[in-house]
Amino acid sequence: MAAVFFHHVVGDLTVGKPEVAELLDTGTLDDAARAIAASPEGVVPVWRPRATPDEPPSGARFIGMISALDIAAFVAAAGVGDRAMRAMVGEVVHPNPGLLREIDPGTRLIDALELMRHGVKRFLVRKSGSWRGITKRFSVLYNGKWLKNMESTSPSAASSRQQSSSSGSADKFCCLSREDVLRFLIGCLGALAPIPLTQISSLGAINPQYIYVEASAPAMEAVQKIPQDPCAVAVVETTPDGARKILGDISAYKLWKCDYVSAAWALANLSAGQFVIGADENGSTPILALPEPPISPSSPVDEIGPGRSPRAKKFSSRSIGFLSNSQANQMSAWRTRSAYHRGRSTPLTCKSTSTLAAVMAQMLSHRATHVWVTDAESSEDGDLFGVVGYTEIFNAAIRSTCPSPTTS
Repeated sequence: MAAVFFHHVVGDLTVGKPEVAELLDTGTLDDAARAIAASPEGVVPVWRPRATPDEPPSGARFIGMISALDIAAFVAAAGVGDRAMRAMVGEVVHPNPGLLREIDPGTRLIDALELMRHGVKRFLVRKSGSWRGITKRFSVLYNGKWLKNMESTSPSAASSRQQSSSSGSADKFCCLSREDVLRFLIGCLGALAPIPLTQISSLGAINPQYIYVEASAPAMEAVQKIPQDPCAVAVVETTPDGARKILGDISAYKLWKCDYVSAAWALANLSAGQFVIGADENGSTPILALPEPPISPSSPVDEIGPGRSPRAKKFSSRSIGFLSNSQANQMSAWRTRSAYHRGRSTPLTCKSTSTLAAVMAQMLSHRATHVWVTDAESSEDGDLFGVVGYTEIFNAAIRSTCPSPTTS
């Protein structure tokens, strides 16, 4: 079963991938919003400008990743509505060069998975005429060292380096995301058997260390708790016996194609419970059909931008099904309307007895970055048990097929 990881290389995943479209740190948040809408996982890499027009993409110019949640949180903190969307991307992105790695197309899939297990979210891979999609049985990694660096002292390596540098401007690069890797793996379920049909609880694929906030807490409190991976906070209602019922989540995935000005107003003015219902209604709305936020002294709104719809409904607590803020913040009100909330916020969930293949398919069909896990022993609206994301899936697959991949 481990042959899939050892006999396939990263270049196999680049077939049909488009060339890298760079989002520069000198661009505006409006530019970032359009780039995020067209990208997987609700995040995009941010780059420094090229020194020369013909300079190829390079990991050295990579700064970090900007997500939908980063934009919404920044606009909420700025409190200036549409004007905040004209801010530069460099003001919002959190530098983290470790999120992207430039790798050779001949890198084994097992080595790529190892890198993603340790925090890499994107691969920058050359798409040139020299790569013809032929898999290799041998890794470009040996004891953690790049073979191309080990061979750099040989005359042939030096000459090849000169040739590659002279033709570097003709090279094209693509970015591979974790979603690309997951799509490749789900196409190899037969070769990975019986792992895909094993329960996620048996594979140790459930992360019990999830982050959560109470539904009555301010939505901005959730933003301050957002972890890096998965970029999500569960919004829960705690029952008298201490169990947590999930109502929804605040995440980059939920805000993937939202109107960031409306989302920012909601973050600043609504409770977490109110926000997840509004985000569920409006969060998946395409950019060309965005809701118009209400005009208030705390969030002045400029003229309607090119991607705004003047006839769309306003984002307010009354329009999304709540009565008053004071009533919504009372725990008794949450309990009496809990079934109603869960029906509309629809968090993506699975059971602890779900198979790995089912969770993988669930994530890909919804283009989600995570799935919340509920207790299989409880009722339909089960207790929150943990979360499964890309890292947990890759960990489970590698542990189950090859316990010591780097030494094999």
